[in-house]
Amino acid sequence: MNIYENIGLKRVINGSGKMTALGVSKVSDTVVETMKQAGQNFVVIDDLIDKIGELISKFTGGEDTCVTSSASAAIALSVAGIITGKNISLIEKLPCTEGLKNRIILQKGHAVNYGAPITTMIRLGGGVPVEVGYSNEVKPEHVEEAIDEKTAALLYVKSHHAVQKGMLSIEEMAEIAHKHNLPLIIDAAAEEDIQKYLLKGGDLVIYSGAKALCGPASGFVTGKKIYIDAIKLQYKGIGRAMKIGKMCMMGLLKAVEEYADRNEKEIVEMQLKLANLLITELSDEKKVETSIVQDEAGREIYRVQIKLNEKLTNMSGKDFMKHLREGEAEIHVRKHYANMGIVNVDMRALTENDVKYIAARIKEILK
Repeated sequence: MNIYENIGLKRVINGSGKMTALGVSKVSDTVVETMKQAGQNFVVIDDLIDKIGELISKFTGGEDTCVTSSASAAIALSVAGIITGKNISLIEKLPCTEGLKNRIILQKGHAVNYGAPITTMIRLGGGVPVEVGYSNEVKPEHVEEAIDEKTAALLYVKSHHAVQKGMLSIEEMAEIAHKHNLPLIIDAAAEEDIQKYLLKGGDLVIYSGAKALCGPASGFVTGKKIYIDAIKLQYKGIGRAMKIGKMCMMGLLKAVEEYADRNEKEIVEMQLKLANLLITELSDEKKVETSIVQDEAGREIYRVQIKLNEKLTNMSGKDFMKHLREGEAEIHVRKHYANMGIVNVDMRALTENDVKYIAARIKEILK
């Protein structure tokens, strides 16, 4: 039994991916040990924030970095920092930004809900979200014509949640932002490359510490120092409600260091090995079709797509997912296409035994 079963909760098999609702990622023993040592000693927190930012910036290529409690907090604090600058009086008035440059422009297809609306995070930082274009098409004119004297920044969302077609690219958004002397914020929370979005023109780029990096609950924003300095000062205002502790800061730093030494080829090979195992285990099941699909946003993440034959199963995708959660272990899979009778199984947190259990449970359900 694991630690959660010991307090009366069901065992969870995570075929959904690095999802906040399931605890995101597994952390390494060395990250845990680092957090233990951090928790048993004292430090000046402001000094630690500065030092962690300095050290993480060596991996991102940013001028500086501000560590946060999550990527969501990083969005709110980035917006706040751009609006207030280093003016303490304005920082202490947040989230009220009446009379200030506070409009944050984002493409209609990027106004996503990833468990909470991204527009809520903008508002938490005192920003006024301005959605431009349409959910299937955004033109440069839509963005440029929305820019006025109250515009503070442009925001780009790099995520599988966002619409993938018809949107402007990062480079196009960066060109527009810089043409109008505005910063571009890039939300790259779950992305795996912690350098390329600064190189593509982002002034501030936001990452989750707990997703691709496999760290504790944390996040960071990296980029231009003029903005990072203002973001750090938000801990004297609204950031107080989003503070991150010494243990998570040190755990994040260790996770970033380990991430820099990862063998990406081995990670992909393991995903494909497990994906092929699941397909083999289900090869004689005629009520489903299986295939390997890549992540919608183009990341090196491979999943097994399971498509129900609804005529043979008389079961919707949502019903199928419900049954998966009702076994001895609670199986979670990706739900984004469940309305079409399709679920995807993410391999990153699974073992061979997990995959075999999932296959057996699917066969049991389909009987």
